[in-house]
Amino acid sequence: MELHERASALLEEHRLEEARSDCERSLELFVEAEGERSPDVANVMCLLAEIVDRQGKWDRAADLALGAIGILDELREVFSGEDADRIRLEALSLAGNAYRQAGRYAEAGWLLGNAITHCERAFGADDPAVSRALNNLAVLYKYTGEFEEAEGLYRRALAILEDAYGVDSLETATIHHNLGGLEHARGRFAAGEPHARRAWEIRRRFLGDDHPATAADAAAWAGVLDGLERFDESEPLYRHALEVFERVYGPRHYEIAVNLNNLAFVEQAKGNVAEAEVLFRRSLALKEELLGDSHPDVAVTANNLAQLLRSTGRRDEARMLAERAVTICRSALAEDHPKRLVCEETLFECAFAGGHFE
Repeated sequence: MELHERASALLEEHRLEEARSDCERSLELFVEAEGERSPDVANVMCLLAEIVDRQGKWDRAADLALGAIGILDELREVFSGEDADRIRLEALSLAGNAYRQAGRYAEAGWLLGNAITHCERAFGADDPAVSRALNNLAVLYKYTGEFEEAEGLYRRALAILEDAYGVDSLETATIHHNLGGLEHARGRFAAGEPHARRAWEIRRRFLGDDHPATAADAAAWAGVLDGLERFDESEPLYRHALEVFERVYGPRHYEIAVNLNNLAFVEQAKGNVAEAEVLFRRSLALKEELLGDSHPDVAVTANNLAQLLRSTGRRDEARMLAERAVTICRSALAEDHPKRLVCEETLFECAFAGGHFE
């Protein structure tokens, strides 16, 4: 129990390797003392899943969370009540989020939908825990292009949190961050900017500039500023966020890959094509390492690099990258998903020259 509590505290401090080590040892001791199928084992597995999820190890996070659900299913007759309900909610949420980050959207949707149903049944429709479950499914809907559904879930989650914690809290900051990201995905940058900026201002006030959550808000706000072509404002936000993420997570983490891609876009827009290319290639290599070759996020950066190469006359490599991006999107995203449409447009542009197709 002491190791478990220490691991939880280290997680809050973002000392992830130390947290993982203590949590793994705690799990070993609980298994020795109680066997592999106990409530304590399920609980520690959830904490370990959260730690490795923060490290970008989504397959392991999903396996641990699903393992915890399996234990709870076996113990249903002897372990019930609020503690069991909260562990199950945590496990469903962790597994669903891990699958979403791994690009396994159908499985993620099933798990996150079940998390909402379970939470409402166990705690009531207006419990703050329901807002987290709503938010998780809304994030997935943003990735799958179901924007109206996502907004409805975010709005409901925000109302619950404002009633519980007030209008300006760390909890409401999360929803404002995500509403800003949703409007960014829709291409409605002016509508998203107030939400993104508000999330950053709240988090900065509570946590300071150098907290990774504040850095994530800064990067999200920067993305909306890019859409408004306010690149002189977005560039320092990206660079500071990258400094924070590299300090907290090390050089090989998903947040770093995403923000390298976004910073590359800024440099390209400002005419710094050589620097943009270096950043896009770094982002693409890191995404391939962390996500695999067929993840939709890999397609995003491959598409961006293809557009840059096409603009500098390197059409053969541009077309190869565009074809790869489209292949990924056609296997992972719906026909009308905005990312898929952008990638298909890039391929069309790369394949057409001088008034004829090559």
